[in-house]
Amino acid sequence: MDSITQILLGGAVAAAIAPAAHRRAALLAGAALGTLPDLDSLPLALLADDPVALMTMHRGASHSLFVLPLVAALIWWLFLRYGRGRVAESPRHWFWAMQLALITHPLLDAFTVYGTQLWWPLAPPPAMWSSVFIIDPMYTVWLLLAWAVAWIRPHNRLAQRALAAGLALSSVYLGWSLLAKHLVDREADRALAAMGLADAPRFSVPMPLNTLLWRVVAMTPSGYVEAERSLIADRGPMVFHGYPSQVQALAEARAAGIPVVRRLDWFNRGFMRAQVQGDRLVLSDLRMGLEPDYNFRFEVARRQDGRWQAIVPVQQDWALPGAGDEGAGELLGAMWQRIWHSSGRPFRHAVGGAAETGRDGGTGQR
Repeated sequence: MDSITQILLGGAVAAAIAPAAHRRAALLAGAALGTLPDLDSLPLALLADDPVALMTMHRGASHSLFVLPLVAALIWWLFLRYGRGRVAESPRHWFWAMQLALITHPLLDAFTVYGTQLWWPLAPPPAMWSSVFIIDPMYTVWLLLAWAVAWIRPHNRLAQRALAAGLALSSVYLGWSLLAKHLVDREADRALAAMGLADAPRFSVPMPLNTLLWRVVAMTPSGYVEAERSLIADRGPMVFHGYPSQVQALAEARAAGIPVVRRLDWFNRGFMRAQVQGDRLVLSDLRMGLEPDYNFRFEVARRQDGRWQAIVPVQQDWALPGAGDEGAGELLGAMWQRIWHSSGRPFRHAVGGAAETGRDGGTGQR
């Protein structure tokens, strides 16, 4: 999730556990702990100039459920051993405040689609429960309100109730997001089965800032198909639109054992679009972005002597169609309309026609 949400979550968790006399200090300490795991971006940026390494190592060791409890215990011990302040006054409360302020960070991140390596140094694919967008005000607002009450009236019993309510309501929202995802996945499975794609790898993810409009992508032998689902407006079978991918080129790069291709396959579970641009193979992560523009696009190989050869990866620039506040506002406006009104075509078509590029001639698949 975004840094502000993680700060609010860490602070609210710590303040709910710490004694009332320590509440403001706990809000600040929990905020610091809540953002600590994401500081892995700083050393990674200094140590690596490979954009694929930067992407796939983020949310790694610093987000591990094996590592963070040890980090929290070490921080607690240092304050207990060398400090004479609040931790020494109430060591048990502060132990659990520090533990949960850190551990809740990767758990919340796992609800997004990016991927979180909860079990590092073990190497299963990163957890991507993908039931909330990376920024979701309906999750964050309850924590913000709880913070406001706890900061203004830290010693009042109302502060403890506000913190408990804020954490409960934000957790209920996560529960709702999982239910919404289940409803979307159920309809997607029916539609894909009717298309002969019952066994196709697929994922679903909410559109930005909400859990009412969802995007579903499934891989096919020649590329992938994509559909939208509004839980408010849509009824009946989901309509999937097909898009091409250079699957043969990707298969050749995989067979060549190119490390960066193997790394991306592990990280995004193979949800990639492959394009050949000149003599370069470009892989786009289909989980993040909107057709045809994706946040993470990497040049990963060069064709030489009829074979794909590894290169130092290059990340291509990404920007929303009609870049700038106006373009983003138009996109969000179209998305808002799509939530409330059913449509036979992806809502991106409403934004300057940008989504027409690279389509399969406009024909849908069911």
